[in-house]
Amino acid sequence: MNRQEFEQKNSAEWQTFEVELKSVDKNEDLSSAASIPSKFRKICYDLSLAQYRMFGARICDRLNTLAIQGYRSIHRSKGAFGEGFLIFFLRTFPQAFRRDWKLFVVSSFIFWVPFFLMWWSAHREIAWIQSLLGPESMNSLEGMYGKNANTVEHLRQEHGSNFEMFAHYIQNNVGIDFQLYGGGILFGLGTIFYLFFNGLHIGATVGYIDYAGDPEKLWRFVAGHSSFELLGMIVVGMAGLRLGFSLLAPGNYPRGKALARAGRRSLPLLLGGASMTTFAAVIEGFWSAQPITASTKYFVGIIFWVLHLLYFTVVGRRGYGA
Repeated sequence: MNRQEFEQKNSAEWQTFEVELKSVDKNEDLSSAASIPSKFRKICYDLSLAQYRMFGARICDRLNTLAIQGYRSIHRSKGAFGEGFLIFFLRTFPQAFRRDWKLFVVSSFIFWVPFFLMWWSAHREIAWIQSLLGPESMNSLEGMYGKNANTVEHLRQEHGSNFEMFAHYIQNNVGIDFQLYGGGILFGLGTIFYLFFNGLHIGATVGYIDYAGDPEKLWRFVAGHSSFELLGMIVVGMAGLRLGFSLLAPGNYPRGKALARAGRRSLPLLLGGASMTTFAAVIEGFWSAQPITASTKYFVGIIFWVLHLLYFTVVGRRGYGA
């Protein structure tokens, strides 16, 4: 085989390899990434053959460049510290959310309907709320959000330092996350129960404070972290429902394999939602209880809700976050 025949036979393959490398490096199409190692070995073989038969600098230089690019693509470093973190939150997580947006609708419905029903019932049948909360919880709520209560002082007496408050809230939030996600193993029934129960309980809390306490103290406290905590809980609920639906409708797969596939698909939702509830605990422990003006807290809270809306609808549609 002479130089011209060699180039004619392999040129199209070299061109395809070059296009696939550019696509993978730009994260535009990762479907061809699995074939790159085998094609890279073929490029190296062609390069050694071209050098051995002295097919000229033009062909050898082209193949050498492709070999270097292929090596870098396969063995490229992870990049600067935090690159994986950025990729997850600027692409993987919001894309996973949009891919399962129907689960968000279902999860939201299960949570918000009992929430608003319990809140609505506060001035119509308070006995329902009283039965759900119990005397101890009602006394605690009155001590924290009562008409004559000092919310900040109450929190300091109950939890002590900001870090202790953070530790309390992170324990509570992580516990709820585990319940929501783990409940998906029970064909989704556990996830549905915990979403529904948290909707009932939080709605009852809001309703009771609206009935017997000072609602402004509650809204001032929760404004900053509410979007992270409530949306994060619903997102983790999405992950749990994904597990449950995989068991209810495994399709062409055995239930074990369907569950494993659903676990991989739901993982970004679990990690993203848990990160949101974790950050909610940070805000709750170190900022929400601070003696900051109500207008400032409301403004920050509104900004966070708007940013979450933009994040889940816009971020990650192209590249890192465009």
